[in-house]
Amino acid sequence: MTIIAKIKSSDRIKAILHKLIVTNARPRFWVRWFAAPLFHKRGKNSEIRRSARVDIFPFHQFSLGQNATIEDFCTVNNGVGSVIVGDDSRIGLGSVLIGPVTVGNQVILAQNIVCSGLNHSYQDVTTPIRLQKVTSAPIVIEDEAWIGANAVITAGVTIGKHSVVAAGAVVTKSIPPYSVAVGNPAKVIKQYNFTTGTWERVNK
Repeated sequence: MTIIAKIKSSDRIKAILHKLIVTNARPRFWVRWFAAPLFHKRGKNSEIRRSARVDIFPFHQFSLGQNATIEDFCTVNNGVGSVIVGDDSRIGLGSVLIGPVTVGNQVILAQNIVCSGLNHSYQDVTTPIRLQKVTSAPIVIEDEAWIGANAVITAGVTIGKHSVVAAGAVVTKSIPPYSVAVGNPAKVIKQYNFTTGTWERVNK
């Protein structure tokens, strides 16, 4: 049995390692200073602004593509799933990425956007929600998408290529490629017609 397999098969060992790595839902200082850089994959000319909070754990992947930027006051956490940001993409001021989240190439995230692939279970009313298990489902934002300020993208959602999500939208279902979505819950109001070469209203 390999070391990794042995760790995964023992709840006691996992609990000990968890305490060594995590404190108050953040990586311990030795993880942030010494271990996390080993797990960072940073493309050429990528940048993480100084005030961004980037909590990188060894459990999952974190990568930032070429010419990509994570702006000030952002929070990035890969504790329950990988966080991947593609080339030439920008994560706007104050945005939150909680994995599993994949952001494609040439993506624009405006300000104060929340993309959380994590959810808390609440079914057991005899146990506080914070003590119940968490679940996760991947968020995928495909190439060239633009997400407006204060939008919320929920777990399990895919935003299709070159789509626009309006400011303040709450996206609970996947958005097809080449679409414009608005509202809470978000609905598609326009799609690009490649035959006519125009953006056309969707009648629903």
